[in-house]
Amino acid sequence: MIIPWQEIAPDTLDNLIGEYILREGTDYGEHEVSYETKIEQVKQQLKNGDAVIVFSELHETVDIKSRRDLG
Repeated sequence: MIIPWQEIAPDTLDNLIGEYILREGTDYGEHEVSYETKIEQVKQQLKNGDAVIVFSELHETVDIKSRRDLG
């Protein structure tokens, strides 16, 4: 189930994005990107609809996924 990011409290959203960033260990290329910048980049992806927040009822977990990965 997709959870609209707008319905999540700002602090909770920041924590969710922070966990996602740490878990993904995304390579940002040649230049190091600050944690705050990474959070803003993911927020922008959510706002653009490129990423979504997904709740798994089966596993009772919340994750951020690329919309294209949802099929």
